[in-house]
Amino acid sequence: MTTKQRVIHTILFEALALILVVPLVILITGKETGELLKVAIGLSFYAVVWNYFYNIWFDKHFGCNRSERNVYIRIGHALGFEGGIIVVTLPVVSWFMGISLFSAFLLEFAFLVLFFFYAIAFNYVYDRVCQRLLTAPA
Repeated sequence: MTTKQRVIHTILFEALALILVVPLVILITGKETGELLKVAIGLSFYAVVWNYFYNIWFDKHFGCNRSERNVYIRIGHALGFEGGIIVVTLPVVSWFMGISLFSAFLLEFAFLVLFFFYAIAFNYVYDRVCQRLLTAPA
């Protein structure tokens, strides 16, 4: 994947994630939109940086041919990505929302489950669309 492709992948992933998550968090927590949008954008920025470097590392160790990845590789990819997210975001969410680390963990766990499936689905669709675009006749 080229740098341009990685940037497009990462921006699409996070933009769709924000569209999905911010309304859900507002419904669950009752916090004001402005407050949640600030933390969501901050967490999203971290996720963009993490996504970029994590995917470079993952491609180096598990191959660059994304269209040939099986379900086990995709599950491992999603688990590793989400594990790296929670290490940083857990204390931030706890502090920002004024809740215990355990409560933040429960909230994050619910979203990690959601994002686990989102990441697998997004990457599968993204890889298939890219493959078709690259192999389509001119």
